[in-house]
Amino acid sequence: QVRLVESGGGSVQAGGSLRLSCTASGYIKNPYCVTWFRQAPGKEREVVAAVIAGGHSIYYSDSVKGRFSMSQENLAMRALQPEDTAMYYCAARESPTYAAISCRTSADQYPYWGQGTQVTVSS
Repeated sequence: QVRLVESGGGSVQAGGSLRLSCTASGYIKNPYCVTWFRQAPGKEREVVAAVIAGGHSIYYSDSVKGRFSMSQENLAMRALQPEDTAMYYCAARESPTYAAISCRTSADQYPYWGQGTQVTVSS
């Protein structure tokens, strides 16, 4: 059974930094995606960043490129802005390729999810 547990959310002022951790257990067939999604109130869940587990391919959405970075399953966020405020989720699924771009699919393609961690950025 696959289990994902997020930690590290919190409240910061604009320009601050946070690091989110995703601890994964269980078996998923390689290659597989570990992807960070976020969902703000009233908005759809969106992909923030994704990595092919064990590999070097990483995908970032345009909205976070240059500010967020993934290391293994963890997400380092800097230069945070109020629009980054959301619930952040770690998710996983098998990937058809070793390219992280293939992880950029809708949330309903992901069978494994963590419980989420809240990130709040104040101006």
